[in-house]
Amino acid sequence: MITVTEVTATAGALKRLSDEGVSIWLDDLSRKRIESGNLAELVDTRNVVGVTTNPSIFQAAIGSGEGYEEQLADLAVRKVTVEEAVRMMTTADVRAAADILRPVYDATGGRDGRVSIEVDPRLAHRTEATIAEAKQLAWLVDRPNVMIKIPATQAGLPAIIEVIGRGISVNVTLIFSLERYREVMDAYLAGLEKARAAGIDLATIHSVASFFVSRVDSEIDKRLTALGTDDALALKGKAALANARLAYQAYEEVFSGDRWTALAGAKATKQRPLWASTGVKDPSYKDTLYVDELVAPGTVNTMPEATLNATADHGDIHGDTVTGGYAQARADLDAVERLGISYDVVVKQLEDEGVAKFEVAWQDLLDAVAKSLSSKGVDGE
Repeated sequence: MITVTEVTATAGALKRLSDEGVSIWLDDLSRKRIESGNLAELVDTRNVVGVTTNPSIFQAAIGSGEGYEEQLADLAVRKVTVEEAVRMMTTADVRAAADILRPVYDATGGRDGRVSIEVDPRLAHRTEATIAEAKQLAWLVDRPNVMIKIPATQAGLPAIIEVIGRGISVNVTLIFSLERYREVMDAYLAGLEKARAAGIDLATIHSVASFFVSRVDSEIDKRLTALGTDDALALKGKAALANARLAYQAYEEVFSGDRWTALAGAKATKQRPLWASTGVKDPSYKDTLYVDELVAPGTVNTMPEATLNATADHGDIHGDTVTGGYAQARADLDAVERLGISYDVVVKQLEDEGVAKFEVAWQDLLDAVAKSLSSKGVDGE
């Protein structure tokens, strides 16, 4: 449990981050976190105003079995399929978390207090199936502060348009490239235009675009290390921040253009950049690197709890660290490219790997639940 003394001593960095216009979301969820009161405590003491989930998070939570025993027993008695059992458990957790965060949602006019749940990652390359799954998830959770996560694959883009067009709030995930990010923003605007034509109140639709950070450094640093030259090694740890900063520049451009202005007049809300994968992978880097150096107004930073606690303890929040750095960011990415490391190849690889990792985690989760149901006398088929 977090003590009053600890809160007083560590709230400074997190409060400064919030004051700079960065919404702090927790990148984790479990039944234990909900029922123990930990999530509510993080909202009260750590400036947490949202929650994101993904297949890997649910695989870790439900795979452990802790807190899910009674629901698993009930599902076994009902002889549900494995996939139905997984969706019943994950949506129950998201619904409960959404209830905990409802006061934040109400206080911020829907801007924060959000909880995200992802479509089945096996549908990432199937547009119509993604749309159907998104509609089903929104219905199952049945909370106004849910966000449905749709991957930014080629098949995901038209799904985003359709789902936004139906008035469902969306968290677009697995964005690695600047080109794809611009396509995501375009899809959001197209969805808003579709919703406006259908007579839907645009003020009720919110969206974030999850731009992944640390994985970019992991892949590019590996290639820089393999080159081994002084020029290459000097660029380690720079690509991810440069990529994210240029994404914010693109966000500023899109959400100041004429197309956006027309939608803003209809009370639409901006699709905020969300910095995802902000836990540092390289132990030689400061553990708050992707928090300290990505401070900009109107953004979200979703953090695993270790990063959240590290930021509270020793985060160096010293104002906007994004705007004004675009020329250097472009120079850093250009320098990487000149060394023969293709940006396009790297971001395509990261997107493919991101989808594949979530597919594996989802299958692992299905297998774990199937085993649990089988142990209770149900084969799960």
